[in-house]
Order: sequence, then C-alpha cells, then structure tokens
Amino acid sequence: MEKVYTIKEVREQVKAWKKEGLSVGLVPTMGYLHEGHASLIQKAVEQNDKVVVSVFLNPTQFGPTEDLEAYPRDFEADCKLCESIGAALVFHPEPSEMYASDFCTWVDMDVLSKTLCGKSRPIHFRGVCTVVSKLFNIVTPDRAYFGQKDAQQLAIIRRMVRDLNMDIEIVGCPIVREEDGLAKSSRNTYLNEEERKAALILSKSVALGKKMVADGETSATVVKEAMIKKIESEPMAKIDYVEAVDGLSMQPVEEIKAPALVAMAVYIGKTRLIDNFIVEE
Repeated sequence: MEKVYTIKEVREQVKAWKKEGLSVGLVPTMGYLHEGHASLIQKAVEQNDKVVVSVFLNPTQFGPTEDLEAYPRDFEADCKLCESIGAALVFHPEPSEMYASDFCTWVDMDVLSKTLCGKSRPIHFRGVCTVVSKLFNIVTPDRAYFGQKDAQQLAIIRRMVRDLNMDIEIVGCPIVREEDGLAKSSRNTYLNEEERKAALILSKSVALGKKMVADGETSATVVKEAMIKKIESEPMAKIDYVEAVDGLSMQPVEEIKAPALVAMAVYIGKTRLIDNFIVEE
C-alpha cells in the first residue's frame, strides 16, 4: 500500500491504473478510522480493482466553535487498518495542499442542506460538498463509498452527483454498531465511562422508532414524540433534533413511509452524536 501527500502523486497513480483498465473506488474519511470506515473500505475492495482512502480532516466543514482542534487523529493506525483490508493507496494531504491561501470557490446546495444537521451547522454541508467535489476531481473514481450513519450527507452527495452530472456511482453502506448498539463514531472517544453508558439512549430510541413503524405506526408526530420521551428519560442527554424527513429531499414529512429517514442529533455532555433509521419498501 502506498501513502501519498500531494494531488500530483494521486493523479499520476490513478492515471496509471486507468491505463491498465482498472476500476478505482474512493473512500473519503477524516481519519481516526474505526469498524464503520473498515466496512466502507471492505465494500470498495470487493467492488473495485484499486481503492483509494483519503484521510483528510477537512477544516471547511467545521464551524468556529466546533471540535476541529480536538478531533482525534492517528494516521499510523489508519494506515495499518487500510492496508489490512486491501486499500492500494492512502491520500493524506495538508490543508494547504487542498486549499490555496486565496481559495474562494465553493460547492453549495439549497434545500437538502437546510434541515437536520444543516440547521445547527449552517456551513457544514458547504464544506462537505466542496471537499468531496475536490476529491472526486482529484481521484476520478468509478465509485465512492459513504456510510448511512451520516444519512443527510449521503443524500446530499447523491444529489450533488446527480445535479452536477458527475460520472461516479455513490454506494451507501449500513451503520456499523458496537455490541451494545451504539453507532460507531470517531467522536465516541470523547465520552467518559458515564457518558458512554448514557449514549446508548440514541440506539434505544432508534430501536423504539423502528419497532413502532414496523408495527404499523405511520404518524411522524407519534413516532417522534415517543422517541423524544425516550431520549429525555436520560438525564445526560440534550436533544438537538429528532425529525422524520423524506429520504431523498430531506424535507419534513407527516406520514412515515418509504423512502423516509428518521434521524436525530443528541448531545451527551459536550459530545454531539447522531443516529438514524431508514424506512424502505
């Protein structure tokens, strides 16, 4: 497995692969990789001849009061994980490599980015769309892989690819959870022992909502109220949002039916965690 740090190196390697007729998969990450990322890399390895994993903590998707400086980092561990699964190349640029000092061009989106996480993180998805577009232009992959845990991000990337006519297949992969149900996240490392136990309220409320829908409940209000009541039973939890939206447009729905997304963001102490479930046919 090769480690590269410049755009020029990535482009030269990918061009060489494509001259050989090889397919290329991309897994964009911010590093501090866990089993959730591993599942994306594994899927990419299964479906492509060569896999590029980008490890780039993108500063443009963090607001001024968010956790950019505190975000966990372990590049050597990331590389070991990538190599063990079969990635061919890890791209680990500095911010100055990705953003010139006078950078002023952005990829932004209306509608889909205004709900859910977009409400409390107004610049977040502009940063996501911009960096993902740059990675797509740099790597020119055949397929790119994103997790369902960031369901709004996945929907936004799919819409961006459609709207901008990008010749890339976007592959969504299921949420990977700890044995006790907590969705895998790099931010889980922020939790102390007491907070870690309290954080299980997210997956418990997801399980409650899923069961209600499976049992035939279609009222978004009824399902949300039950999930909110469940979360509020945990004293350490503070709700950012619990919403039911259309899975394609990210707009609120009154009736939960496919394709719907029921998503939440909850603070446990100072740590903001997300979880969700998707209602399919």
